[in-house]
Amino acid sequence: MGRIELTFQRLMARGEKALIPYIMAGDPDLRTTESLILTIERAGADILELGVPFSDPIADGPTIQRASERSLKSGTTLKKVMAFVKKLRKKVSIPIIIMTYYNIILQYGIARFPSDAAASGIDGIIIPDLPPEEALEFTKYSRKAGLDTIFLLAPTSTEERIKRVAAASTGFIYYVSMTGITGARLSNLLEIKGKIPEIRQCTDLPVAVGFGITNEGEARKIAQWADGVIVGSALVRLIEENSRNRRLQSKVDGFIRSLKRALIIPPPPL
Repeated sequence: MGRIELTFQRLMARGEKALIPYIMAGDPDLRTTESLILTIERAGADILELGVPFSDPIADGPTIQRASERSLKSGTTLKKVMAFVKKLRKKVSIPIIIMTYYNIILQYGIARFPSDAAASGIDGIIIPDLPPEEALEFTKYSRKAGLDTIFLLAPTSTEERIKRVAAASTGFIYYVSMTGITGARLSNLLEIKGKIPEIRQCTDLPVAVGFGITNEGEARKIAQWADGVIVGSALVRLIEENSRNRRLQSKVDGFIRSLKRALIIPPPPL
């Protein structure tokens, strides 16, 4: 049983939902990334989604695109991120998922990457531009290495599509709360409320919701239905706006703590 599965089981037993923040590795440099990850873990995050920069991040909005550009300028690569995580594992224990695009994985080697990633301490991967229909070879190597493959569902996903994604996924299901890019505003909560039970009918995997969640109030609403909440652009924007601020770590700490408070579900009245 991997770290991701164990984390969801532990949280479920405690009546909590998983907080999964996203930051871009190497934004503005890997030294800053390390200090941010240590802060994020101490503040209560349960799983970390770590971006690997790519020149054409098609699923990402302007905020994460800018973070990717800054990371590329600092010389961040997939190999450097894996070496970084391997060293970081001496200091952090939360599951780490990397999010990147398939061209990078293809260049690295789809047979070699899963075993190298798992050996470095990475627990899972999200590849937005790799559909499950084209991922059979990659998931075969990933399952052999013990690397979770997390695929995405959208509001437009049909029952057939949900079943296909569920069969290819391990760790959890990533439900994209809207049809659009990261950083767009969360709008239709009723659609999310209705879609998650539909997904649960097709899988026992936890369901985490991402895209558009920016604050404690929105996280609390999503936590009524989902097993986890993913917050990316809002955190990346906070880092961008405070990159030269001595209180950056304090601001990130406060933001993560506020989100985590929203995901602790109070017990029902006696």
